Amino acid sequence: MKEFAIKAFDESAEVKRRFARDHAEKIVQVAQLLGRALQTGHKVLLFGNGGSATDAAHIAAEFVGRYKRERAPFPAIALATDIAAITCIANDYGFEELFARQVRAHGQAGDVAIAISTSGNSPNVLKGVEAARALGLTTVAWTGGSGGKLAGMVDYGFVVPSTVTARIQESHITLGHVLCELIEDHVLANPA
Repeated sequence: MKEFAIKAFDESAEVKRRFARDHAEKIVQVAQLLGRALQTGHKVLLFGNGGSATDAAHIAAEFVGRYKRERAPFPAIALATDIAAITCIANDYGFEELFARQVRAHGQAGDVAIAISTSGNSPNVLKGVEAARALGLTTVAWTGGSGGKLAGMVDYGFVVPSTVTARIQESHITLGHVLCELIEDHVLANPA
């Protein structure tokens, strides 16, 4: 079992290293994009299912609370946290409309939508991105494997080089933390 544990950590670290090498430039671009959106009064909408929903909630909390620095709160909403909205929309419109309906309610041009799906094929996530694009939001995807349909629908796609859900999610949360740190320490600390 000890060898299994070491192997799992080694695999996670290697996937993250490959991801960082492949996406470093885009990570910086998206941090700058998010920082500019936040500086100009726009918000971030984050959404996904299951573990991706909790990743969305985690990163939204880092924006609204703080990551490391004491600062003004950043407007961010995780769309899978309001159980009344979730059950109302799923009951009245169907589960596939869960995120699209909320994006249409909360989103506006200039905002940023971060869609999270390990497969890149979750129908409700895809519909959420379609709604975001129709409203003029900048769209970002966090996915894995081949990227699924999601990677090709967005302005900025981050595809983790793994088909293992756990490794993909581990990279997603690291990506979220790195974006928070870049925004706090570089983008907002050095406004252009």
